[in-house]
Amino acid sequence: MIHYHGTPITPNAALRKMAGFHFCVSYANPQNLKICLEIGQSLMLDNGAFSAYTIGKPFDYDGYLKWIEPILSPPHWCVIPDVIGGTLEENYAMLSRWPRETIGYANTAPVWHLNMPLNHLLFLCNAYPKVCLGSSGEYWQIGTQKWCGRMDEIFNKLVTYFGTVPYIHGMRMLGQNNGDWPLASADSTNVAQNYKRDTGCAFCKARPIDSVQPAAKWIKRDIQDKLF
Repeated sequence: MIHYHGTPITPNAALRKMAGFHFCVSYANPQNLKICLEIGQSLMLDNGAFSAYTIGKPFDYDGYLKWIEPILSPPHWCVIPDVIGGTLEENYAMLSRWPRETIGYANTAPVWHLNMPLNHLLFLCNAYPKVCLGSSGEYWQIGTQKWCGRMDEIFNKLVTYFGTVPYIHGMRMLGQNNGDWPLASADSTNVAQNYKRDTGCAFCKARPIDSVQPAAKWIKRDIQDKLF
């Protein structure tokens, strides 16, 4: 798993001590972008649509495109905007709006929410090099029995269809770094939010997280007891 640590991490001196880590920088709060480009192994560029949604502010789609275009190249990648709480049709429409001619798909990832149909996840995994899992609706709370059952169902479906697990990124799932699900990468703001309280050292908080990995392979399992 690649461990993406959410920003902003302040002060800058604490962030610079994390040179060599991977970072998630959001369009909604990009103050650490320059430093992260200097010191990070790779960057996950988040669109900040959820942040805009929570404060009732329209998402600036064109502004996001202008922000990512000059910095979007390997190993960095970005999250394609989705409609928070939207229908499947609305999210298909958002995907079709993506500028394939100028930005393309190679360094991008759409979001599939856990309350969406599994067939839509299969479609996205066929169409994009990586897909982000977002916990929403009845599966908003990560780690609950119901959430775990849905994750089991998801990975059962992926292995049945593909024979192996494609590149899956877990949004807000860095806490599953020692979990059962073979996530290729995950992010969280745990270090940014809690390091001053817990250790006083961002590097010291992040290092143990990065030293743990989830299962490397998924073995299909019975999920009925967890789903209900």
